[in-house]
Amino acid sequence: MLTLGIEEEYLLLDPATALPVPMAEQVCAAVDLEPVVHEREVQAELLQAQVEVATPVCADLAEAGHHLQRLRHAVSSAAKKAGCRIAACGTAPRTGLAPVPVTRKPRYLAMRSQAGRLVEEQLVNGMHVHVAIPDREMGVAVLNRLRPWLPVLVAMTANSPLWNGQDTGFASWRTVVYSRWPVCGPPPFFADLADYEQRIQALLEAGAIADRGQLYWQARLSDRYPTIEVRCADVQLRADDAVMFGGIVRGLVATAIHDEKTGGRAPHARPELLSAATWHAARHGLEGELVDPDGKRRGAEDVVRTLLGHVAQALEESGDTRQVDSLVRRLLRRGSPADRQRRVLAADGLRALTELITEP
Repeated sequence: MLTLGIEEEYLLLDPATALPVPMAEQVCAAVDLEPVVHEREVQAELLQAQVEVATPVCADLAEAGHHLQRLRHAVSSAAKKAGCRIAACGTAPRTGLAPVPVTRKPRYLAMRSQAGRLVEEQLVNGMHVHVAIPDREMGVAVLNRLRPWLPVLVAMTANSPLWNGQDTGFASWRTVVYSRWPVCGPPPFFADLADYEQRIQALLEAGAIADRGQLYWQARLSDRYPTIEVRCADVQLRADDAVMFGGIVRGLVATAIHDEKTGGRAPHARPELLSAATWHAARHGLEGELVDPDGKRRGAEDVVRTLLGHVAQALEESGDTRQVDSLVRRLLRRGSPADRQRRVLAADGLRALTELITEP
């Protein structure tokens, strides 16, 4: 059984105006966690209107779901005490005239100096799933096998249709915002671990990135933990949707490890096609068609069911089949979180949208 952990980023909003408020320091100070598992459970993010939570290492989806609910409720209560709300949306639905201040950490201040307006517009919130790997060499093999599935994951988790008070026309505008960084999108295909490390070293020596934390690939090896980190998803409206995604990612990693050990051929998706498939997924979400791992356009629901078939054995072995299948069926019935945001905004306006995205 592969262990997993989930990180989520939330926006801090004024409940009356739905504008971001720079209150991360107050919220983090007010959080009451019982029990506190480790000091990184709640911390400030790049901008002072964002906070991040991280579960401990979890053995199963039930444990991950318990910790996410605990963390969401704890941070939500702290935000209410501070006079704001946490919002589980991939982008800020509205932005004010003045930029949100950067959190005063040396790394973040250096990023503001280097990237200016891009940092000011980084009011985007994702979720990252960490899954344990035997070693980093196997981790690179897993990355290679995960690459073709990243676009469908983007489509399933799309939760950022709004930006600056307007519908962007994209299901995941967060994906577009992130695409402006130097190293981003689906990772390249790597020959082996040495190739992975050499490419990163070349980026550092060229000054293209300041540190390894600026490797904004949608999947990468964690430098802090012995894990694969999949980071392509928008933060989810509800904790059980995040758990569903965690189960699928763990299934993909377990399937990749099995296929690598048994000598199955690794898919070698063309980078330009994979980038285009990611753009298409961010644009349309689960509406209409997606580009599948073979580079063919097919109905979105068909591609999602192909993904479930691909990880079926891994889900069965981990005991996750019933939970993941049920949540995926609900997702296909309701549409993506981006679809839900649009429906609520169109039917009931900004106040109802704010209630949707700030319900813990």
